[in-house]
Amino acid sequence: MDPKRRELNQTFERFKAAVVRNDFDTSTRLLSQLKVSLIEFRSLPPLLEATPDAVNELTLARDVFEQAVFLSVKMEDQEAFERDFYQLKPYYTDARDRIPQSPHEYPILGLNLLRLLVQNRIAEFHTELELLSSTALENACIKHAVELEQSFMEGAYNRVLSAKLSVPHETYVHFMDLLAKTVRDEIAGCSEKAYDSLSLNDARQLLLFPSDNDLLEYIKEEHPDWEIKDGCVIFQKSKDSAPCKEIPSLLLINQTLSYARELERIV
Repeated sequence: MDPKRRELNQTFERFKAAVVRNDFDTSTRLLSQLKVSLIEFRSLPPLLEATPDAVNELTLARDVFEQAVFLSVKMEDQEAFERDFYQLKPYYTDARDRIPQSPHEYPILGLNLLRLLVQNRIAEFHTELELLSSTALENACIKHAVELEQSFMEGAYNRVLSAKLSVPHETYVHFMDLLAKTVRDEIAGCSEKAYDSLSLNDARQLLLFPSDNDLLEYIKEEHPDWEIKDGCVIFQKSKDSAPCKEIPSLLLINQTLSYARELERIV
């Protein structure tokens, strides 16, 4: 192995160790160095040239981007996650037949599905799902994300929240916390439209909080327009402050008549 390649491998080992110990400054600095160095390899996507050391170079690059994804999760940086995931993805698709499969592949694919679910990007979630092989769909990490999406769509929010207790990979906890917030925001939005007020106990159960203090803290941070009075949560204040959206009936009628005339002319 030439000195430059040896130095690159040593940098990767230092980067991986920094990710494990949550040294974000060192990890970020080393990751930038690694990405710059990888540009020189013509064996990597999109070129995928069959160079003499292509297998080692592809494997190293894939491992770098996998660790970059794990780093982004630890740093709770969803933009970095998306960027690093899509840099990694060609190694799971275009280079699949050139290097051995990574043990991190399915956990990371499942993480990406969770991210899309957290961001409520359901169409993209299903697009990514359709691209997976039948083997991948049988993996516990992928199944976990699929079951969560089904529970979310069915409105079985208690199943979504309880799924945090049985995550298939330790890196999933962050996205599960975000998903719990997404679920509560969905419930909160429906609640303030369906009710004028709720007792604290009913609101706590509806929003799936273990205690009134947790509920009050959530209201303080996320819904300061809700009013707490006489042991009840009052939603009417937020309804009154919401702008009233009236349907421009005259304009709608004129447009409908215009469409009808055009259709009659065509026929």
